[in-house]
Amino acid sequence: MATSEVGTVDPTADNKENYCETQDCNKPAKLQCPTCLKQGIKGSYFCSQDCFKGSWKVHKAIHKQKDTTGAKYNPWPHFQFTGPLRPFPKVSHYYISTSYWYIYTQTPTRTVPAHIGRPDYADTGIPITEQLARQSCSIKVLSADEIAKMRTVCRLAREVLDEAGKAIKPGVTADEIDRIVHEASVERDCYPSPLNYYKFPKSCCVSVNEVICHGIPDTRPLEDGDICNVDVTVMYDGHHGDLNETFFVGKVSESRKHLVKTAYECMMKGIEIVKPGVRYREIGQAIQQHAQHHGCSVVRTYCGHGIHQLFHTAPNVPHYAKNKAIGVMKPGNTFTIEPMISQGTWKDVTWPDNWTAVTEDGKDSAQFEQTLLVTETGCDILTLRPEHDGKPHFMTQ
Repeated sequence: MATSEVGTVDPTADNKENYCETQDCNKPAKLQCPTCLKQGIKGSYFCSQDCFKGSWKVHKAIHKQKDTTGAKYNPWPHFQFTGPLRPFPKVSHYYISTSYWYIYTQTPTRTVPAHIGRPDYADTGIPITEQLARQSCSIKVLSADEIAKMRTVCRLAREVLDEAGKAIKPGVTADEIDRIVHEASVERDCYPSPLNYYKFPKSCCVSVNEVICHGIPDTRPLEDGDICNVDVTVMYDGHHGDLNETFFVGKVSESRKHLVKTAYECMMKGIEIVKPGVRYREIGQAIQQHAQHHGCSVVRTYCGHGIHQLFHTAPNVPHYAKNKAIGVMKPGNTFTIEPMISQGTWKDVTWPDNWTAVTEDGKDSAQFEQTLLVTETGCDILTLRPEHDGKPHFMTQ
């Protein structure tokens, strides 16, 4: 493909001296790429036509991220998206550092200090212990010491999610939420459990609008009217605590308010029946009945799960009716209930990143999650929000 000719002096440039951004050149430069000028992309100065043409293979990539039509960044041009949401690049323009070009579509994976306890998948990405446990359908009954550790880690997980919740507003990016979650986890000597779990690249999941779950945090700014789910799990003292909430971003439509409220109520309907002797399959009946009564559907692909020393383990806890979940609740069981409730179909599609699950019809979905402990008479919500009588953030915004 032929290159464009380099332009003349950038009319919008300030008076400071700029330098050629060709690798190993760094001479004073006043010429700029004409396509960048049209798109309002700052930088991209060159000292000559030769430097510009020599840098073309690297430079031209930025024009695909921001073109003159205002088209959104799309790393999968042959994938048919179901709704308006798209993955978002780290930057909508390139930046220069020590005369090298850098173009990112995702920020680097964050690191965890060596002194913090790590799960077996932290380095390899493969939860071997969890995979071995799948050979048995046995549902663990925790000891008093293990229950105490679960109470501690779930309290810490709640604190981390609440820190993220404080930041949610229009203009804030999912990547910034991930940073907050990561740093809040590390400050509490916790490992953010999603990090490198089956190679997941971030420290939490951020799922917006039609994203059902497992949204990978990127640099798309949240917009006024969005709904945003933040899913946090942390590991502390060898145990995991897991929860999530859906938040309002600015002024939200009544239809989205209805969806979020219904999703929360569905989770609570499931929690209400938890006590010794109840079959795990019965949770889905309570949830689906409430969702359908309010004109919503229940996602079937993803379910709640046992949790303790393992991030995901038995039992499986489907959220839809007439499921075939195995097991009866006993005191000392710990597991999550986390229904995903959608405005339209219950069916889902996964983006080519192999993580982001979206609704098949592009309509919105909302979710809430708590980690529970079965007691002698009922259950304790280990990840309950301590203030506001345990109400989620959307009820107190």
